[in-house]
Amino acid sequence: MSFVIAAPQVVVSAATDLAGIGSSISAANVAAASSTTVVVAAGADEVSAAIAALLSAHGQAYQALSAQAAAFHAQFIEALRAGADAYAAAEAANVEQVLLGVINGPTEALLGRPLIGDGVNGADGTGQAGGAGGILVGNGGNGGSGGVGQDGGAGGAAGLFGHGGSGGAGGDNGAGNAGAGGAGGAGGLVWGNGGAGGVGGNAAFPGPGSGGNGGAGGSAGLIGNGGTGANGGFSSGSFGAQSGAGGAGGDGGWLYGNGGNGGNDRSGSALGGDGGDAYLFGDGGNGGGGGVGGVAGRAGLLIGDGGNGGSSQPGANGGLLWGNGGDGGGSLSSFRTPGVGGNAGLFGNGGAGGDGLPQAGADGGAGGLIFGNGGAGGAARGLSDGDGFAGGNGGNAGLWGIGGTGGSGGFGASGGAGGVGGTGGRGGMLFGAGGTGGTGGIGYEAAGFGVGTGAAGGNGGDAGLFGTGGAGGTGGTGVFGGSGGTGGTGGAGGLVFGDGGRGGDAGTSSGSGSGTGGNGGSAEWIGNGGNGGNGTGGGPGGSGGPGGKLAGKNGTDGTP
Repeated sequence: MSFVIAAPQVVVSAATDLAGIGSSISAANVAAASSTTVVVAAGADEVSAAIAALLSAHGQAYQALSAQAAAFHAQFIEALRAGADAYAAAEAANVEQVLLGVINGPTEALLGRPLIGDGVNGADGTGQAGGAGGILVGNGGNGGSGGVGQDGGAGGAAGLFGHGGSGGAGGDNGAGNAGAGGAGGAGGLVWGNGGAGGVGGNAAFPGPGSGGNGGAGGSAGLIGNGGTGANGGFSSGSFGAQSGAGGAGGDGGWLYGNGGNGGNDRSGSALGGDGGDAYLFGDGGNGGGGGVGGVAGRAGLLIGDGGNGGSSQPGANGGLLWGNGGDGGGSLSSFRTPGVGGNAGLFGNGGAGGDGLPQAGADGGAGGLIFGNGGAGGAARGLSDGDGFAGGNGGNAGLWGIGGTGGSGGFGASGGAGGVGGTGGRGGMLFGAGGTGGTGGIGYEAAGFGVGTGAAGGNGGDAGLFGTGGAGGTGGTGVFGGSGGTGGTGGAGGLVFGDGGRGGDAGTSSGSGSGTGGNGGSAEWIGNGGNGGNGTGGGPGGSGGPGGKLAGKNGTDGTP
């Protein structure tokens, strides 16, 4: 068989010729079908009818046989073509290997890496690093996973064009320290994404062993996204052991690309990974969750959204020209405050403030200087030792946009009042409604003793030159006979034109307590005053706001 050769182009040509012959025969069979499969009897006698039936049966049998032959013919042609393709592919592969060997030989001898081609993956269980990709074109190889307690191998870097290899996973360990995940390889200098980091190993058995840190994501070059940071490994937490920290996200490309997200701490007690930064165009990566969250990645200088902050971290600001601010991270303990929302640039929305647990909610970020809405304030959640914590204030809009909604107040405890709702953000200075005030917190007695008074709802945000004032927030609920919280005051209407915001309704009471409705917001020159909020439990309703000085009606008072 070593002297047998195949010419793929000749086989393809033969298949084409056979296909033409088959088409001609099929056309002839179709033309003859009508006159051979249904033969008309020459006369009305029985002999003529029998001869016609016999001839028709022969014609039909021929057509059936022709159909089977045509199907075989088509299969034979497909087999010829498939064989030709297989021979051509084999020849191309052999030529490619020969050419790559000639091209890559000198660069491998001089620089230790090929000119074109992917890097070799590291062997699993060894922690071996992935090989570098080709200097011109090629992806980096993936790092090998670590053995018992061994660090994972780093991913290989790409050359000019290609993606970085992923880092290998850290090795698990029963009671000892687990291995860290390998870092992701760098993306191509011109184009390509950074590789993802490897997951940290686990130390699941009781003992002094800590979980391995997650590997950092690889950074991109000129164009590409940063790699994702990996999650840290788990630890049983005995004998002071800690879970592994999340890996940092890789930075995006210098010209264009998003930063990678940071990895999470899997136990909530260690560090989250920082989000990767963008540079000119691109979104910042989100910070990872943890006892101390990762820092949010910066947005591209010109266009891009800021990354969300990890636990208790602020959201990053948006790009100067266009981009939304990132959301602030919520707090997970009473020792840390939540992060504020990031601000937008010229165009974009502000990020939401993080929720407090149990802490005051954080303020929302400002909307774009030209256009964009303010971010919502964070809610205060969980029980405090006395009065509840306040909700975060909504972010202000810039020139054109709506103010952010205020966050809800938190629960009070030990007979304490609930937390006050956050104030709604100011509407756009030229045009835009004010934000709605947040709901007041519930007064609560955990042990079942004492009176819990609901907190006041947040005031609505004022409008700018043109726009409606924001509605006041609803008062919080009172329990065990405590009064419901007073409704928030409605925001003022626009200085030139706009209605005042409605006052918030009073909070309800589970007993005999009452609550007062919030006052409606005022109009300035043209517009109606806002209606007052309704009272509860016999409490008075809020007063309606005054109408505009030039035109407008006063708002209606709320009902008791």
